[in-house]
Formats: sequence, C-alpha cells, structure tokens
Amino acid sequence: MRLTPKLLCVTALAFAVTAGASAAASAGPAASQRVDGSIAAAGSTCTWTDATASADPPAGLTIDHATINSSLSCTGGTSATLNNDPAVTFDDAAGTATSDLIDITVKQSIVTCSYKATNVAWTRDGSTRAYRNQAFTASKSSGSFLCPGSFSAEPGSASLSFH
Repeated sequence: MRLTPKLLCVTALAFAVTAGASAAASAGPAASQRVDGSIAAAGSTCTWTDATASADPPAGLTIDHATINSSLSCTGGTSATLNNDPAVTFDDAAGTATSDLIDITVKQSIVTCSYKATNVAWTRDGSTRAYRNQAFTASKSSGSFLCPGSFSAEPGSASLSFH
C-alpha cells in the first residue's frame, strides 16, 4: 500500500505541471508562443520546455498537449500524459489567468490513474510572464482502486514562463 501515497504525490506533481502549462502571463515583453514549466513536490520534479500556444497572452489561447508531452519529464519513475489542449483566458487588470480543463493520465509502476480539474486559477508574478497556480483539487476520472479519488495542489506548487 506504499504505492498509493506515492501515487497521490506524483499524480499531483504531474497534474500541476501540465496545469501550469495552460496558464500564461500578460505583462512584460512579447512572447513567442512558447511556454516552459516545472513543479517540485515531495522530492520529485516534473518539467517541460517549449510547449506551443495558439496565441500570445493576453489573448485567449490553447496549449498544444502534444508539445507538452514531447518534452515532459518526471523524476521518480513516473510518466505523465496530458490528454487535452487546455484553453486559457486572462484578466490583465487582476493579474490572473484561468485554465478551462486539465485532463491528465499518470503512470507509476503498473498503476495508471487519470484526473481532471476545471477552472484552475493562476496568479501572475509581478510584471513578468510567469504565473503560479492557486490551490485546486483534481478528481479521479479513471484508474485503479489504488489511485486516490482526488488530490489537492498547494498554491505555488506549479510555475511556468512564456517566452
């Protein structure tokens, strides 16, 4: 049963990484429709680079899940796959962004779990093109009985940078 707590942590970690990919900043210099991201939790780290966005912030945009998946790397023997192209909207005055839906599948050893979160909120870091997640909860959409039914991501556990 040691796998279940580890899955919870790693699932949250991988989920937040991909969720982070879907948020963008609206201040600072013009972006080139690319975004990098990372998350660290419980001694594990997931990262990706050069994911493609359909537009530059602050315009509404989508993040191409295939370009996240092509460079997504997690430590600790975990793999993750983003299953959708998250849409992102921005509120420049408030310095926030919102991702419509994040749908992710995570595999740890022989256990595969899928999770979804809606309306994930992000906060811009000053006047940069960097954002950090606000707290959110993702619910299990499929997977083994060993998969936690949901998980909560702590505020600031995921970050991203548009360039």
